[in-house]
Amino acid sequence: MRNGSVVERRRLVFVCLGLVIATVSGCGNRRPPGEGGGSGTADPDEETPTVAGGNHGFDGFRVHQDLMGQLHFADVDRGGLFIDFGTPAHSKYTFGDWRGNNDTSQWAADGHDGDTTFTYVGGRGRIYFPAERAEPMVARIRLKANAGVGLAPYLNGTALASVTLQPGAFRDVDVPLPATGANGVRAGENQLLLTFTGVPAAEEGAAPVAAAIDSIRFVSGTTVPAGEYDAPTYDTMIRPVTMGGSQHRAIVVQRGTTLSYFVHVPARGRLGFNVGFEGEGTSQVRVFAHPEGAERREIFAHQAAARFRPANIDLAPFANQVVQLDFVAEGAGAGKVAWQGAAVYAPEPRQARASRAKNVIFLLIDTLRADRLHVYNTNTRVRTPTMDALGPQGTLFDNAHSVENWTKPSVASVLTGLYPRTHRARTEQSVLPAGALMISEHLQANGFRTGSFIANGYVSDRFGFKQGWDFYTNFIRENKGTDAEVVFREAGDWIEQNHGQRFFAYIQTIDPHVPYDPPPEYLRMYDARTDYTGIVQPRSTGELLEQAKRNPPAVNITPSDQQRLEALHDGEITQHDAVLGRFIERMKTLGIWDDTLFIITADHGEEFRDHGSWGHGHSVYEELLHVPLYFRFPGAVPAGTRVGDSVGPISIPATVTDLTGVPAMPNLETTSLVDYFRASVPVGPRVAFSDWSDERRVVTVAGRWKLIVRGNFTSTLFDLEADPRERTALELVTHPIAARFCRIHLGIWNGATNRARWLEAEQGQGQNLQGGDATMDPEIRAQLRALGYAN
Repeated sequence: MRNGSVVERRRLVFVCLGLVIATVSGCGNRRPPGEGGGSGTADPDEETPTVAGGNHGFDGFRVHQDLMGQLHFADVDRGGLFIDFGTPAHSKYTFGDWRGNNDTSQWAADGHDGDTTFTYVGGRGRIYFPAERAEPMVARIRLKANAGVGLAPYLNGTALASVTLQPGAFRDVDVPLPATGANGVRAGENQLLLTFTGVPAAEEGAAPVAAAIDSIRFVSGTTVPAGEYDAPTYDTMIRPVTMGGSQHRAIVVQRGTTLSYFVHVPARGRLGFNVGFEGEGTSQVRVFAHPEGAERREIFAHQAAARFRPANIDLAPFANQVVQLDFVAEGAGAGKVAWQGAAVYAPEPRQARASRAKNVIFLLIDTLRADRLHVYNTNTRVRTPTMDALGPQGTLFDNAHSVENWTKPSVASVLTGLYPRTHRARTEQSVLPAGALMISEHLQANGFRTGSFIANGYVSDRFGFKQGWDFYTNFIRENKGTDAEVVFREAGDWIEQNHGQRFFAYIQTIDPHVPYDPPPEYLRMYDARTDYTGIVQPRSTGELLEQAKRNPPAVNITPSDQQRLEALHDGEITQHDAVLGRFIERMKTLGIWDDTLFIITADHGEEFRDHGSWGHGHSVYEELLHVPLYFRFPGAVPAGTRVGDSVGPISIPATVTDLTGVPAMPNLETTSLVDYFRASVPVGPRVAFSDWSDERRVVTVAGRWKLIVRGNFTSTLFDLEADPRERTALELVTHPIAARFCRIHLGIWNGATNRARWLEAEQGQGQNLQGGDATMDPEIRAQLRALGYAN
């Protein structure tokens, strides 16, 4: 039974987790962690816990991922995988209720009926569930259906026998899942699609509801074992437990329960927890680590008794890998196992916070894919001596991913620290809401002079970007020249006039963007032909790419044409690099170069038939999402450092405030990257999320695994380490741990009500910004057409 209201229970859990986090990260009489694997150096008979109540054994470490506080991330298996709906735990199976009013998925709001929590579903709802092996199973669904509703389930795309539903109360409905045939239960990820017939029409403005789903339990075999089942519900697993004469909050589970977490193990990571047994006797407990693509290994074993046994486990063998951690309480019968304070630890920053940057120059190079630069791709032909020289002077992020594949939503995110679904500047006509705080506004309020020098018409006053600038100019909207020479000269003049006080200069150049039209000497570097007579003309390259992107294409771009196109684009990059070098020399002459935080990134990349198309704004492959990200500031950013974790330019606002010493911006949905500059890693899993409108969802993790989920809910997995150009799509079932990690994190992020706190179980409501549309008059349309935007 589930006691109390949902709100009351969740409040209690949240308070409990706060206490746990405080004790896990606390200090005390600590000693260095033991070397090697196993359970570390702890004394098996010690009653004082190491994780909470002193935290000794983790000196020099801090909590990287609070597994107890993130219980909703864990798969819970007790007599089969158990999914508890109406709680934070279900989003990782339902893909976060994405496209809730769409024909492909209709999960709706959570609710409660007395002591039962549930999630409403309309005409269809998808559940993604893992299985260890291909075997017959039964899905026991506890639900309450509306009158006249029937259930027609599908397993991995194959129809199963329909089920008659009885209305009026919550009941168990068993759906047999076969193991035979191409679409039977398979090892790895499976999809159960619940479709409902006879769904009553909804009132105007409301979504139709077929049923309320309380839970789903996936049981191995052809029948569900008889007898009473004590469900491991989310809201009853964390509670007080008494061990060794004192009381602690813990995850308390029955014998026969396995908790499976999917984590990205940090370098020099450790696993810490206390484990004990509540009741008469003892219980065997084990912890296993199973890296993607490798064998499962036992890393801890203990006969749990009525006192906490501390564990301090070296995870070094699994560093920088995606790993499934299984916490297993063996046996059956009375008594329960308590896992207390479980957390993955990483080294604390080894360097103190250094001097703050006086100024900030933030350069965003429109349409620059990372692999065009030698610092990211040693095989590139593109010559960028300025960037080559800058690279060793600062820190490069090797796996930075833009949140979107075109300018407006991407730039809105890097200037606000908000994801596109929050800031709402996602479409051609949409306006960035005035309530979306920009880094320019925040720095201006903290004593900075602020200037913007923008060469893209979408990042303009018309679309809400004129917020917080002492000086604002948009070269497109004001009919100025947009070459880098013009943009950098005007930015340099403003900096020269304002460098006597703290300043923030945002520079958005557009040279690599269509129309590609570099000076002849830069074109000749990459295509010296004088006899080319094809269809590529520099000033019309924008229109040409739009025609080539049509389905079917309106023009045929031959290999000779593509050679000329890429030469023009690459020439633009080299020209831009030369102008950037002169701008940097000017900053040195002004005497401000080493007092200034210098940032380089891009809003997106550009495709040259990598995946069958051209330009940008149409896919979520690496040629559009993988962008450069570079920081230079001698006072705090280490030189010659490279970071391989998945991050995003959306973290720039948080990093800027950290490095300048001003207060943090409120409501940011990402964290600062400063810990990377201090020989550590930021707290939490390092994943990057990207969107394409409402048609694609992407998560990239560990700089290696990338999951793409399309609007029709088909999914594709790539291994970017082995296949950086995404030529080979992987079957999710062949990489079950990486796929499960991606599915869990993307699902919970999708379902977050507050993306600033998406890792927490109790998030509350995030910002509710009200967007709007700009008037697209002939002038603005003509200016955007000049950039190659079809409108």
